[in-house]
Amino acid sequence: MLSYPRPLTESIKYGMPCFCYGKSPVCYFWVDKQTAFPYLLFARGHLMSHPFLEQGKRKKMKSLSINPVYDLPLETIMETLEEALSLYK
Repeated sequence: MLSYPRPLTESIKYGMPCFCYGKSPVCYFWVDKQTAFPYLLFARGHLMSHPFLEQGKRKKMKSLSINPVYDLPLETIMETLEEALSLYK
Protein backbone atom coordinates (compact mmCIF):
# COMPACT_ATOMS: atom_id res chain seq x y z
CA MET A 1 0.00 0.00 0.00
CA LEU A 2 1.14 3.56 -0.62
CA SER A 3 2.68 5.21 2.42
CA TYR A 4 4.45 8.51 1.92
CA PRO A 5 4.99 11.47 4.26
CA ARG A 6 2.85 13.78 2.13
CA PRO A 7 -0.43 12.49 0.75
CA LEU A 8 -1.53 12.85 -2.83
CA THR A 9 -3.82 15.81 -3.32
CA GLU A 10 -6.19 16.49 -6.16
CA SER A 11 -6.04 19.62 -8.21
CA ILE A 12 -6.86 21.02 -11.65
CA LYS A 13 -3.85 21.84 -13.85
CA TYR A 14 -4.07 22.82 -17.52
CA GLY A 15 -7.82 22.18 -17.28
CA MET A 16 -7.31 18.52 -16.35
CA PRO A 17 -7.87 16.72 -13.04
CA CYS A 18 -4.44 16.14 -11.55
CA PHE A 19 -2.98 14.31 -8.57
CA CYS A 20 -0.06 16.12 -6.93
CA TYR A 21 2.62 15.12 -4.45
CA GLY A 22 3.33 18.33 -2.62
CA LYS A 23 3.10 20.90 -5.41
CA SER A 24 4.48 18.61 -8.13
CA PRO A 25 2.01 16.94 -10.50
CA VAL A 26 2.32 13.15 -10.47
CA CYS A 27 -0.41 12.15 -12.89
CA TYR A 28 -3.35 13.55 -14.77
CA PHE A 29 -6.68 11.87 -15.47
CA TRP A 30 -8.18 12.47 -18.89
CA VAL A 31 -10.27 10.91 -21.66
CA ASP A 32 -8.86 10.16 -25.11
CA LYS A 33 -10.79 12.14 -27.73
CA GLN A 34 -10.61 9.42 -30.40
CA THR A 35 -11.41 6.31 -28.36
CA ALA A 36 -13.33 7.96 -25.48
CA PHE A 37 -11.31 5.74 -23.12
CA PRO A 38 -9.97 7.27 -19.90
CA TYR A 39 -6.26 7.22 -19.15
CA LEU A 40 -3.73 8.26 -16.53
CA LEU A 41 -0.93 10.46 -17.83
CA PHE A 42 2.25 10.34 -15.71
CA ALA A 43 4.27 13.57 -15.56
CA ARG A 44 7.65 11.84 -15.21
CA GLY A 45 6.72 8.88 -17.37
CA HIS A 46 9.98 8.97 -19.32
CA LEU A 47 11.68 7.76 -16.13
CA MET A 48 9.20 4.91 -15.61
CA SER A 49 9.50 1.41 -17.07
CA HIS A 50 6.16 -0.31 -16.36
CA PRO A 51 5.27 -2.54 -19.35
CA PHE A 52 1.69 -1.20 -19.67
CA LEU A 53 2.76 2.43 -20.03
CA GLU A 54 2.68 3.91 -23.53
CA GLN A 55 5.03 6.68 -24.67
CA GLY A 56 3.02 7.85 -27.67
CA LYS A 57 4.21 11.14 -29.21
CA ARG A 58 5.11 12.70 -25.87
CA LYS A 59 8.75 13.15 -24.85
CA LYS A 60 8.43 13.13 -21.07
CA MET A 61 5.03 11.66 -20.29
CA LYS A 62 3.64 8.14 -20.53
CA SER A 63 0.04 7.06 -20.28
CA LEU A 64 -1.86 4.12 -18.87
CA SER A 65 -5.01 3.46 -20.91
CA ILE A 66 -8.04 2.12 -19.09
CA ASN A 67 -10.69 0.16 -20.96
CA PRO A 68 -14.07 1.15 -19.47
CA VAL A 69 -15.70 -2.10 -20.63
CA TYR A 70 -13.65 -4.14 -18.12
CA ASP A 71 -13.08 -3.81 -14.40
CA LEU A 72 -10.45 -1.30 -13.35
CA PRO A 73 -6.97 -2.86 -13.33
CA LEU A 74 -6.37 -1.86 -9.69
CA GLU A 75 -3.13 -3.82 -9.35
CA THR A 76 -1.67 -2.15 -12.45
CA ILE A 77 -2.83 1.29 -11.33
CA MET A 78 -1.28 0.80 -7.88
CA GLU A 79 2.00 -0.46 -9.40
CA THR A 80 2.29 2.53 -11.72
CA LEU A 81 1.39 4.99 -8.94
CA GLU A 82 4.00 3.45 -6.63
CA GLU A 83 6.63 3.66 -9.38
CA ALA A 84 5.65 7.28 -10.12
CA LEU A 85 5.74 8.29 -6.45
CA SER A 86 9.15 6.66 -5.97
CA LEU A 87 10.49 9.34 -8.35
CA TYR A 88 9.43 12.08 -5.92
CA LYS A 89 11.19 10.80 -2.78
